[in-house]
Amino acid sequence: MRPIRLASSFLTVGGWTMASRVLGFVRDAMILAFLGTGPAYEAFVVAFRLPNMFRRFFAEGAFNTAFVPMFSKKLEAGDDPDGFASEALSGLAMVLILLTLAAQLAMPWLVWGLASGFVGQDQFGLAVEFGRIAFPYILFISVAALLSGALNAAGRFAAAAAAPVLLNVMLVSVMASVALLGGDVARALIWAIPLAGVAQMVLVWTSAARAGLRIRPRRPRFSPDMRRLLRIAVPAALAGGVVQVNLLVGQQVASYFDHAVGWLFAADRLYQLPLGVVGIAIGIVLLPDLSRRLKARDDTGARIALSRAAEMALMLTIPAAVALVVIPLPLVSVLFERGATTAEDSRAIALAVAAYGLGLPAFVLQKIIQPLYFAREDTRTPFRYALVSMLVNMVLAIGLAPLIGWIATALATTIAGWAMALLLTLGTRPMGEVARFDDRFRKRLPRIIAAALIMGAALLPGWWLLSPWLALSGIRFAALAVLVAWGGLVYFGAGQLIGAFQLADLRRSLRRGGKG
Repeated sequence: MRPIRLASSFLTVGGWTMASRVLGFVRDAMILAFLGTGPAYEAFVVAFRLPNMFRRFFAEGAFNTAFVPMFSKKLEAGDDPDGFASEALSGLAMVLILLTLAAQLAMPWLVWGLASGFVGQDQFGLAVEFGRIAFPYILFISVAALLSGALNAAGRFAAAAAAPVLLNVMLVSVMASVALLGGDVARALIWAIPLAGVAQMVLVWTSAARAGLRIRPRRPRFSPDMRRLLRIAVPAALAGGVVQVNLLVGQQVASYFDHAVGWLFAADRLYQLPLGVVGIAIGIVLLPDLSRRLKARDDTGARIALSRAAEMALMLTIPAAVALVVIPLPLVSVLFERGATTAEDSRAIALAVAAYGLGLPAFVLQKIIQPLYFAREDTRTPFRYALVSMLVNMVLAIGLAPLIGWIATALATTIAGWAMALLLTLGTRPMGEVARFDDRFRKRLPRIIAAALIMGAALLPGWWLLSPWLALSGIRFAALAVLVAWGGLVYFGAGQLIGAFQLADLRRSLRRGGKG
């Protein structure tokens, strides 16, 4: 995959991810408007996180980290990739069915493990009920994730990237319909989650069949390929477990502060927009590409692909991080403050958004650098680094909470993210030149940072001038759009002038992405 095609593939994935995240904003704004940040909302957050936590552990984390490089190499060599994928699908489904059955019995203990501060409050019983309804989502979305990994390895990115849109479309539609009928929005919302999982699975399975991938369930067996897959996946699973321990620690700390679980979840949704559109999209495209290049011993092409991916990702991420730090309050108040969500909620969510924004480049760097390890089927080294990150997060979240309260969770996440990014970067040294960013990247990165700082300085007076309009319900979305457009104009103008990037290159990638 040439660098320009890599960029266009990234833009295809990023475009669908952007659509999903925008719909996710609509979804989250509606949930907050209907439920506020009270018991039903906090119960929904915990219940929704349960299957998503295990999904990242089993499918998007451990399993696909091992599966995608192996499938890519089998696809490149013509070594029965469909048979390998079918075996992997069957084994994954068997494990997840057993896990889902066990979770139904153990749900009270799972909720206690995620949010022990809820014990004795209304949130606990609601979270147990909601968790039992939502948990089967893990089976459907994990199968969809495996099929998406196969599609990505085959260079078919659009359908897999479009699948998450279905979840948000269904949740928004259900909430709007039930609210109009005067029904129970919270319970309708939680029932819609497993139904959306089925829809996502059907979409990518149909797309895989159309792409010529004949992946079918079969009797699980412990073949040599499956043994090798497990040897690679187990360290990745442990690393995924470390990440989930970080989530668990943060939510446990937050559960002892009123409304903090809801505040942090809303802030997480906002900073996940640039992380999903840029970092995750880059990772999805880069991992199979690097795997194929390493198989073909194309070190020069791998280095160029890595450098262009990092350049594009940071070109879009660094200004987003600056914006999240400089203008979090207008972003949060316009997007979320309505109905049961108050100005106090907006101020608290904005504080968390700023804390997460400081770590956004680190989270994206992780997505860029980790494929260097995973493409080599090395999951043990990232696991060791993840352990260090976990310790940093745990010490800071628990240690700082008595001093600064619930915001310790967000700051700990950010600092641990930078620790992980630094360790991953240092760990690439033995890989040689293939893991080094090229001269063009090193020249442009300081200029990208400078352009983003210029943009940040320009956003502050823009915020002050637009403040009266940002508070008016009729035009505040338009006022926020003007503020964001002003920031974008300053950033891209300054970047072009100081040589941070060439807009002509970006336009060429956009044109190719539109054809992809």
